[in-house]
Amino acid sequence: MSSELTAEKVRQYSKNSLFADKTWRWSPSPWNLPNGICKWIDDLSSAAVSFYRAIDLLYRKSCTNESVLRNEVLSVPWVAEYYDAGKPSWLIEHGRSVAVRSQIPAVLRPDLIPHADGIALTEWDSVPGGIGLTAHLESAYELSKSPGMIESFAYALTDAIREFEVRTANMVIAVSEEAKTYLPEMEWICHKLKELGLSIEVCLPHELQVLENAVFLKDKKVDLIYRFWELFDYEKVSIMPELARLVEKGGVVVTPPMKHVQEEKLSLALFHHHRLEPFWKETLNSRDLAILRSAIPRSWILDPKEIPPGAYLDGPKVEGRKLTQWADLSKVSKKDRGLVIKASGFHETAWGSRSVVIGNDVSGDGWSESISNALNDYPSPIYVIQEFMKPRSFKHPVFSHENGVANESGRVRLSPYFFTFDKKAKWSGTLATFCPADKKIIHGMKDGCMMPCKSV
Repeated sequence: MSSELTAEKVRQYSKNSLFADKTWRWSPSPWNLPNGICKWIDDLSSAAVSFYRAIDLLYRKSCTNESVLRNEVLSVPWVAEYYDAGKPSWLIEHGRSVAVRSQIPAVLRPDLIPHADGIALTEWDSVPGGIGLTAHLESAYELSKSPGMIESFAYALTDAIREFEVRTANMVIAVSEEAKTYLPEMEWICHKLKELGLSIEVCLPHELQVLENAVFLKDKKVDLIYRFWELFDYEKVSIMPELARLVEKGGVVVTPPMKHVQEEKLSLALFHHHRLEPFWKETLNSRDLAILRSAIPRSWILDPKEIPPGAYLDGPKVEGRKLTQWADLSKVSKKDRGLVIKASGFHETAWGSRSVVIGNDVSGDGWSESISNALNDYPSPIYVIQEFMKPRSFKHPVFSHENGVANESGRVRLSPYFFTFDKKAKWSGTLATFCPADKKIIHGMKDGCMMPCKSV
């Protein structure tokens, strides 16, 4: 089975509607994942489910001011305050409802950055694009003759709707205007899911008709909606409050569930919060706890609240001194600014690296302004600050614009897809994004290369 692409194949695939008008580059070879890395990612898939269930438990107990520990008293109402900040009341109420209590997203995708000392999990995505892209690339490189990712996606969707009669269930993939660039791959996914026997269509959210007890697309009742839009977009996706009400009545299933807790980067900061350490230790098994500790960089919530005069912040230090306010970070020297600022979630800048600022990649004034803006904007959105784990440099063959092949230096982001069903997560498919070595932020770009990963 070949896993190499020729320049001629690239020309052919570039005309495909899934890839047309895309500006990234191609490689003749997939990205190789050694056995040790594959084992690590597989273990992470198990930890992903545990982490999301723990987030739900932490939020639920925080909302009611219950102790988050079984045999000790530890009340943390401030956790719910962080998660709920800046959210509309209907969304908060829905996120706390019994109807969605045990639900986690059908697909989870961590962004993984290999660095000198391991692999950093810089964020989770519960509404990930790229499922169809990765599956199609696997087919292009002839890595798998089976549907693979699409089969796993089908299992995840049917698992989410298990309380309905699955054989007769009607599903839709609803793609918002904000996410319309993903429409071709969602249409391709839909075609493949139909081949597997699912009754499924692609639509825009406004095409759905929400009635008193049901949702319809044209004249067909909809049992499951795969939500391909971000929760912050609720003003444009105006049916969201109505959908929330109907989900609570049992009239439809929406996945990923409309739970704001599951779309916040501040969860990574809470994982490292010193006051919550006993909770994570009690809630997660030792294997999941160890892999998450090894992967999640130290992260903190940029909270502008004033602290008592004798107190210190748990955070980075400035010239060896502890912080008394987050604004102190504006004084840190460039060599000590190995930090990243990013919006936590529920905001138009919180996706696609739009809000990301790397400390040692900007001027002192730029860094100071970023800190100031993050504190002034609180809580819409809340920002987190994270240790910057410098990506490792690799070499990989890439097609030039003249269709020659050059062995280029660059840095990589690995995006494995975890599909959740049967109370577990199935790792199925990984997208590698390979960017030039001078790029600090790794994402899809015209100079970058995107390819599937191959286990070796």
